[in-house]
Amino acid sequence: MKRIKKIALGTLIVLVLAALGGWFSLDREARGLLKTLPTNRDLLFWNEAQRDAAFRAMDRIPLLARWHTAKPSGTPRALPTGTPLAIKVDIDRYMEGQRSAALLIMQGGRLRLERYGLGFDGSGRWTSFSVAKSFTSTLVGAALRDGYIRSLDDKVSDYIPAMKGSAYDDVSVRQLLTMTSGVRWNEDYADPQSDVARFNNYQPEPGVDALVGYMRQLPRAAPPGTRWNYSTGETNLIGVLVTQATKRPLAQYLQEKIWQPLGMEQEATWLLSKTGQEISGCCLQATPRDFARFGQFILDGAIVAGQRIVPDDWLAQATHKQADIGLPGRGYGYQWWTYDDGSFAARGIFGQGIFIDPKRQLVIVSNADWGGGARDPKAMAAREAFYQAVQAAVDEAAKGS
Repeated sequence: MKRIKKIALGTLIVLVLAALGGWFSLDREARGLLKTLPTNRDLLFWNEAQRDAAFRAMDRIPLLARWHTAKPSGTPRALPTGTPLAIKVDIDRYMEGQRSAALLIMQGGRLRLERYGLGFDGSGRWTSFSVAKSFTSTLVGAALRDGYIRSLDDKVSDYIPAMKGSAYDDVSVRQLLTMTSGVRWNEDYADPQSDVARFNNYQPEPGVDALVGYMRQLPRAAPPGTRWNYSTGETNLIGVLVTQATKRPLAQYLQEKIWQPLGMEQEATWLLSKTGQEISGCCLQATPRDFARFGQFILDGAIVAGQRIVPDDWLAQATHKQADIGLPGRGYGYQWWTYDDGSFAARGIFGQGIFIDPKRQLVIVSNADWGGGARDPKAMAAREAFYQAVQAAVDEAAKGS
């Protein structure tokens, strides 16, 4: 009996030591996530502490999520620093109100501000949420330029045969890009029964991609092209379409067309659906500096090594109003939010964003965890006011130069 007890105790000690070894082999972000591990799989309903830990570690625990990786360049693109802008805003107070993890401003091709919060630093990745939509849109442009997609007027079912017979059978690639398909979709982040809350938990049919399986059952609500309705599900379909057209995973195409040629410094990761497809309406993880490099890349015309990777007229269409969203001075392009003054933005819930103003050669990158939730109206208004304050600072600097 004593011998059995000794063996049992020895086994327990070995297991504890192995667990401790595994714990300390994890990086800080992964340990933080495990300390606050949510029991609810739906991040829309996590508490603030859980989000703070998870947003910087969505790709650290393979048991929680799977992902594909876009490898970085061996020769990172420099981000030269410039003179700080005289912004008439208390930056510390602004970041506190935003619960900001990262705030970067590029202007004139130079980094004019770089600040971090929430215990985060520039060496880590932060999740993008719907900022990923604008990356996905750019890959559509690349696939069009490369000839994988013949025309934006082609039907969705031409590239995703499993959509034949669904409400998307009559929807064009262009209508998918502008979210004017007319197919019913509920993007209410506060409703557990909304489509945006339910589709990640959808049990896929055998042999059918999980994202496609959910989307092809949705009914039509309006004729194609007649109504704008924000739908993350449609961007997920765009990702499937690009994957089908290019015959390669979305993250691999991102690596080939942008991540390595552009000179990204760190790897990016893209979370996957149950059936292994990148969730292209969401869930791209990258460092704030690499988000800034992407913003500068778009500002510079999507040119790599002297060659534009999208059709010549792509950005003129993608970043200008293609659909009326019912807000004065605003619109929606090809997965970009547009302003009538020529500015445009990628936006994600909880305060993620890339704001681009071509007139002022300006890029503003935001990573955050808004205290008021996914669409915190107070934080959103404060961010728009901050954009305007930065624009005013650029204008003032131009007068004095």
